[in-house]
Amino acid sequence: MCFILFVSCSEEQIDDSGMGIVKGRVVDSETFEPIANARVSTSPTTSTYFSDKDGYFEFSEILVGKYSFQAQKDGYISKFEPATVAKNTTVQIIFELDISTANNKPPEIPLLTAPADDAKGQALKLNLTWTATDKELDPLTFTVTLKNGTTDVITTFKDIKTPSLEISGLSYSTKYYWQVSSSDGINAPSNSVTRSFTTLAFPNPRFLYVKKVNSNNVVYTADEAGNELQLSSSEVNSFRPKKNLQIKKIAYISSDGSQNQIYTMNPDGSSVFKVTNSIPIAGFNMEHVSYSWSTNGSQLIYPNFDKLYQINANGSGLVQIFKTPNGKFISECDWSQDGSQIVLKVNDISGYNAEIYVINSAGVLLYQVLSGLSGAVSGLNISVDNRNIVYTRDVSGYQSANYRRLDSRIFIYNRVTNASTEIDTSKPNGFNDLDVKFSPNEAEVIFTSTSNDGISTKNVVKASINDVDTRAILFAGGSMPEWK
Repeated sequence: MCFILFVSCSEEQIDDSGMGIVKGRVVDSETFEPIANARVSTSPTTSTYFSDKDGYFEFSEILVGKYSFQAQKDGYISKFEPATVAKNTTVQIIFELDISTANNKPPEIPLLTAPADDAKGQALKLNLTWTATDKELDPLTFTVTLKNGTTDVITTFKDIKTPSLEISGLSYSTKYYWQVSSSDGINAPSNSVTRSFTTLAFPNPRFLYVKKVNSNNVVYTADEAGNELQLSSSEVNSFRPKKNLQIKKIAYISSDGSQNQIYTMNPDGSSVFKVTNSIPIAGFNMEHVSYSWSTNGSQLIYPNFDKLYQINANGSGLVQIFKTPNGKFISECDWSQDGSQIVLKVNDISGYNAEIYVINSAGVLLYQVLSGLSGAVSGLNISVDNRNIVYTRDVSGYQSANYRRLDSRIFIYNRVTNASTEIDTSKPNGFNDLDVKFSPNEAEVIFTSTSNDGISTKNVVKASINDVDTRAILFAGGSMPEWK
């Protein structure tokens, strides 16, 4: 088009009957900043002028007629503007020049320099560094993308002027992925490869519990100072975490399509492994179904409705070890530390008519803990010496289709006295104590506390077994606790 315009204008004849004036300015089309030393010429040829420091130019005397004016400057695309010069008049022309990228090359691909790829034990505050060059020496800006490998949360840092970025507030025991994008403002950005690093291991995480994130249960770990770390993805429903100290693994239940399976992972959430497959863990309501480790971590036991299965931690050796004689569903189980006893809580299809009893490893009934009571029963843990079993029971006896509990309290069954005694935890009226477990020294219990309305926030709470008024919230918003 410029060529056609040039030819067309060149064919016009100059009228020498008088003179006129042409004034104008040359500016950047994007920023409208003035462009100095731009060459402005005409066709047909008259004179050539250069714009001043403010982008202005002037043809003070030019014969009347039709012209094509051209502005050009290295690094910009030349532009033509038509104009008709009349006698004793002034014509104004504005040239808006576009930056030329035809010969401008994109920045070199950034090279990530620190931390090294797949580096371990990185601090929670560190510097990301890289190198980046541009052949035309164009000024570069950088964008850093950082992804948390556990939560999948992506953080973007933009408009960075130097090849380094200090980041802080990272999580313990977390693998991060990072990438740098380099831009010269002209070409498409150049992206680096993606590298990863893992932060310092979480110090002494003795607690496990779950929190609701959106609509999913998510597994967390925490220390006694209240520092916490998310272990499972918030995109998947994962719950009932249980740690085995011998093999340093955490088991948990997670959704697998329409079924629920048992998985294991490292204490930092890595190396996820699916243990169960053909026979999933199942019961009347998965929020109230649990399983148990063997002490040495080589096996797990879990329910599938009225049957109890044993499976090796590597997923092999699946075998049925017990079936309820009356067809009731097994909801919870706990394997004694010496491996000689298994405590079971069974119930009907609605979760009621609960029984708690103890069997040996051969499936033979040893003794009964509870039966014949109305209301919900949940939470189950046997002491190290096999003498005590802690559990929770709704003393109101209330039963409903949605399994609501009105007054769930903590009890300890003593094998020697063959009697259950309520623990006074100073529970507020209108609240439930649920999912109880012994503390590691068995002087305290840890449990879930929540309003009996069934929709309020849940908290992880601890209390002394013998001292009244020791009730204390450990982790707000948590449930299904474990203390190892």
